[in-house]
Amino acid sequence: MRITGLLVILFALFFSVQPSFSSEEGEVNFGDFTLLPLTHASFVLYGADKTIYVDPVGEAALYAKYPRPDLILITHIHGDHLAPELVSALKGGGTRIIGAPTVVEKLGYGEAMSNGEAKEFNGISIEAIPAYNTTPERANFHPKGRDNGYLLSYGGTRFYISGDTEGTPEMLQLKDIDFALLCMNLPYTMDVEAAAKAVLTFKPKVVMPYHYRGKGGMSDISKFKELVEAGEGVEARLYDWYK
Repeated sequence: MRITGLLVILFALFFSVQPSFSSEEGEVNFGDFTLLPLTHASFVLYGADKTIYVDPVGEAALYAKYPRPDLILITHIHGDHLAPELVSALKGGGTRIIGAPTVVEKLGYGEAMSNGEAKEFNGISIEAIPAYNTTPERANFHPKGRDNGYLLSYGGTRFYISGDTEGTPEMLQLKDIDFALLCMNLPYTMDVEAAAKAVLTFKPKVVMPYHYRGKGGMSDISKFKELVEAGEGVEARLYDWYK
């Protein structure tokens, strides 16, 4: 009886320190990270017992039920990734804000991180992966050298966030990626075929499409999943980012 009571106490203590989201609310477990998709390119990420907001946009009410962020990570200056007034409303006194140099310039504060640079946050290694268009007629959307994707490494997990990009050489050379979020929307980034080809080149263990609405509507993420899983060694997970 005493052992049973001790087990109950340990069980309660363990779950008391976990994020307060249930799977019914849409959380996705990615190794050492727990991700909650919000909309388009915006999501909440838990890792190292800290709360991270990535590219937060939309109404402040969308974030009201979540803890104030310890870190806000921003890929680039487009309005579907950077909302200066919202960032100001969400950040707390101890919130670190990291973004591409043009992001910091537009905000007027924060820590600039250029392509290829690395920073540390609470035991999480953050690397800025170049994000840009490789198709000449799309180069004006995301010019080379301006925007970031991010590679987060913590514990045994390497988590890649593509930002807005095509399948760049830097992406295709990534190694040992456990989980990846990959954009796919025309005309701004790439179509599902190009995204699948990129994934089957750098071979993350798991990939989730995000940022898949463009001028032509929603990209066919079911087709993306089919193309990816026709190859070997990559699992594609689908989630509705546009509820």
